[in-house]
Amino acid sequence: MFATANPPKNPIPQDLFAAINELKKELNAVILAHYYQEPDIQDIADYIGDSLGLSQQAANTDAEVIVFAGVHFMAETAKILNPDKLVLLPDLNAGCSLADSCPPQEFQAFKDAHPDHLVISYINCTAEIKAKSDIICTSSNAVKLVEQIPPEKPIIFAPDRNLGRYVAEQTGRDLVLWQGSCIVHETFSEKKMIELQVEHPTAEIIAHPECEPAVLRHAKYIGSTTALLKYCQNSNRDKFIVATEPGIIHQMKKAAPNKQFIPAPAMNNCACNECPHMRLNTLEKLYLAMKNKTPEITLPEDIRVAALKPIQKMLEMS
Repeated sequence: MFATANPPKNPIPQDLFAAINELKKELNAVILAHYYQEPDIQDIADYIGDSLGLSQQAANTDAEVIVFAGVHFMAETAKILNPDKLVLLPDLNAGCSLADSCPPQEFQAFKDAHPDHLVISYINCTAEIKAKSDIICTSSNAVKLVEQIPPEKPIIFAPDRNLGRYVAEQTGRDLVLWQGSCIVHETFSEKKMIELQVEHPTAEIIAHPECEPAVLRHAKYIGSTTALLKYCQNSNRDKFIVATEPGIIHQMKKAAPNKQFIPAPAMNNCACNECPHMRLNTLEKLYLAMKNKTPEITLPEDIRVAALKPIQKMLEMS
């Protein structure tokens, strides 16, 4: 006789959409997904957005369980805002190169070297960095927040140097920049993008402010993922070269099905413009996280409380 293999503890159902929706009711859960997630996850989510929108949704949800289809710092933000709720991340390894580029101890030393400076940190950072900040910002509101700070008050902007440089140009402020960056937004090739525009002369280049200056100077429009989506919807143009993580193109096509969206090319012939961390989350992992109620995001209470203050400040100023 042949031995029969033990069935998997949690077999994956054939209809994942139906199974996830059933678990959502059972758990009183809400699924929040970033624009950079794979299309299937975007389609099952209750809310899709950028960092600011997701933060606002996390702050206002009545659900008992928050399933965050994004990266680690986003799920941490949801936990900071909802200490009594279960916050799940489909894959705990879904980190962020930008957040990793700002180690807390090194940042503390940097901050100590500028003791009179206000610290504004981009939300793409760890809970520990948030706890060391005065105000959190997103790419949607960074310019507006800096404009509200008295001109005589010096500012540290962390951790993204490209977003910081863009904000400095837009506001005329002399910001002290932490030299962090996003691997995805650094991969776009200026040369290949120009070649692509020659191939598509009617296409407009639109870009996220995390991109390198060489890319931004060719962009007709620069904005957060939500702003890029709205711009495409409202523009009279029918073709766009999109310089940000291509996951947003799924929503662009849904919002403007008659328009063409071309992902900006990376320096090498690879899928480097796709965030490897975001793409660790899958529909199967999302189902298993809800089924098993793990991996759960937890934070030391002192870090959570300290990180909450600059997030609340952002939400008030926004």
